[in-house]
Amino acid sequence: MRTPGLARLIACAGKASLQTIDDFSRALSYEYWLADQFPPADNANSPEIAWNRMQSLGLTPEAGHWFILQPVHIHIARDHLVLTDQRRLDISLAESRALFELAKASCEEMGFQLLFGDAQTWFLRADAWAGLQTATVDAASGHNIDIWMPKGEFERPWRKLQNEIQMQWFTHDLNTQREMRGAKVINSVWISGGAQAVNPKLKQYTTQTYQQHHMHSNAGAKLQTVLLDKLCEPAISNDWALWLDGMQELETNWFSPLVAGLKGKQPDSLKLIFSNAHSLASFDLTPWSLRKFWVKPSLHHLFTIS
Repeated sequence: MRTPGLARLIACAGKASLQTIDDFSRALSYEYWLADQFPPADNANSPEIAWNRMQSLGLTPEAGHWFILQPVHIHIARDHLVLTDQRRLDISLAESRALFELAKASCEEMGFQLLFGDAQTWFLRADAWAGLQTATVDAASGHNIDIWMPKGEFERPWRKLQNEIQMQWFTHDLNTQREMRGAKVINSVWISGGAQAVNPKLKQYTTQTYQQHHMHSNAGAKLQTVLLDKLCEPAISNDWALWLDGMQELETNWFSPLVAGLKGKQPDSLKLIFSNAHSLASFDLTPWSLRKFWVKPSLHHLFTIS
């Protein structure tokens, strides 16, 4: 890693404030944090974000209990099933629409409503399943799915619906074509994020570059959370070459510019929050922090986090 900007920020901030959650929590630490549920009161369920996600995609749902439903690939390992990171499936809009229509018919047969959000995200209304405990796709990806499958009174009806959809998709020409070109088949669906209403505490965030965010801040706009999630995909997939490339991009686009910005007192304060699956480490900085000329740039405080 060649990250002098990040090393300067971490060293000048000093020791992190660290929080952890259970290893089998049903969402990643940053997912709970964004939902203002960190540490979660209930480790056995994913954050209640379905309504917020629907609104972000321009949907106006009917009253009821809605879940996020996502088309996924599950592969067979030696003695268990493993969920693949959805980002690596490259599902086109046309493919998603075709699979959605089949899934919608299966849902309607069981008395449920299904709405299309985008190629990776659909929404299932299942009012009776309000108590169903689910895990996010990112929390479950790369693991034995038995641990992360929905739990509760209605887990059997859910598995029945999941199986119905899987059978509908199994022989679809779309998956035959994906196999022929070496792509993973879309062979299952994943449910999470069940919610009865909008979560008003869900953090509003942007994925702007530093330059865009800096210009908006100069214009008097309220500073908001910036989510830098470029490392999620390679971390979940253990693709460390891609992870290093992503870290270098963050250094160029964010960490080095932030050092320069703090020197100019814009921003006048900064909180950096780093996460792994089960921990959050917070570092607080002000322009005065960078005046610690005696502190040698180092990532020590970041990589001592377990």
